[in-house]
Amino acid sequence: MDRIRSLFQKKEPEQEYAPLNEDSQFLENTRSHEQEHDVPFSWMEYGIFALLGVAMLWAWNMFLAAAPYFQGRFQTDEWVLQNFQSAIISVSTVTNLSAMAILTNIQYTASYPFRINLALYINIAVFALLTISTSAFLDATPGQYLVFVLIMVAGTAWAAGLIQNGAFAFAASFGRPEYMQAIMAGQGVAGVLPPLTQIISVLVAPPKESTTDAAEGTHGAGHAAFIYFLTAVLVSLLAIVGFIPLVRRHNRIVESRMVENMAASFNSIEEAERAARKVVSISTLFRKLHWLAAAVFMCFAIAMFFPVLTPKVLSVTPPESASPLLKPAAFIPLGFFFWNLGDLGGRSSALIFPCRDRPVILFAVSIMRTLFLPLYALCNIHGRGAVINSDVFYLLLVQFPYGLTNGWLASNCMMAAGEWVDEGEREASGGFMGLCLVAGLTFGSLLSFTAAGI
Repeated sequence: MDRIRSLFQKKEPEQEYAPLNEDSQFLENTRSHEQEHDVPFSWMEYGIFALLGVAMLWAWNMFLAAAPYFQGRFQTDEWVLQNFQSAIISVSTVTNLSAMAILTNIQYTASYPFRINLALYINIAVFALLTISTSAFLDATPGQYLVFVLIMVAGTAWAAGLIQNGAFAFAASFGRPEYMQAIMAGQGVAGVLPPLTQIISVLVAPPKESTTDAAEGTHGAGHAAFIYFLTAVLVSLLAIVGFIPLVRRHNRIVESRMVENMAASFNSIEEAERAARKVVSISTLFRKLHWLAAAVFMCFAIAMFFPVLTPKVLSVTPPESASPLLKPAAFIPLGFFFWNLGDLGGRSSALIFPCRDRPVILFAVSIMRTLFLPLYALCNIHGRGAVINSDVFYLLLVQFPYGLTNGWLASNCMMAAGEWVDEGEREASGGFMGLCLVAGLTFGSLLSFTAAGI
């Protein structure tokens, strides 16, 4: 019993796997919190990191939101129409994981601000081309347009790897766990807005059901896709502008550390940064962060079932007598909205309810989240009837807590990583945890195909 109890008790600093910072609880006010960090907290910097989090996932969410437009472009080819979503997911996850694996192993010469900026410029170029494609080259065959889309997906996936590796490592270098949480919160915002926009658009302009309006519906989807893609360009531009003062702030921090360490002999900020940076092997990071790495991996592996299961659940109210909000065109994005709303709430609550000094508990929670998956069998899958005949049960007791636990768990894991390694290893730990996150997404996306036939 003593051995089991010791797993859930905070270990002492002299043990191998123990946090090097004692601020395991989020303190009640900023002043007392700052006393334990050499870098003061700034809400402006928090907001910029949150904006980077939004830009990090905005591209992926725009591809999801533009699914009706892609269906219109692919409707003349049955094979492409049935397989384009699986192709997009596969290309995205495999490319993203490959990028993260390569970048995580390039530490000493890494310029994380460069990686972040490069990712944002790639997204601008990709989504500018996608924006143009909504009004040009409309005579391309579905096969040709699918190849174009997959190339664009690969570009954004590589950019996602750059910005995930760069932003997590860059945030960890500040030594403020709140900034890591800011990125996670920004990702939550990027998840909430697209389904909310889709719900509003369906309620304001319901889709027309007659076959004579099919061309008009496709034309309307083209206008919507134009807006989605152009918005992604604007978000990336805004992130680039917002990132400038953050880099300047980071350089001032490095300069002050150079003075404190009498390191004035360095010719540049980059030289000083590399001198202080430790090159850490993945095996060393895993040895120190194995519980956190496993927890964030499982967190996102389990999370990838929700995009597959959510479109299958319909309102218990028959479509012919349902209000516009309960019809499939609005109810399905409503399910996505409640999951993402819970996810955003969970990411934000990690500041109020931290568990960064209990990595074993975080891993246990990641395993327990598998219990949400059987709950979908109690809902109205494909309109075949529900065991629990209630939309409230589905939205508030399945989707919302499923997302809530995802956000809380992911944020705590990412925030804790920098506290369980040496100061010079923080950047590497941020990149390593980003790699584990993407590995979980890739594994979960492949595993979720087991639920595709439900």
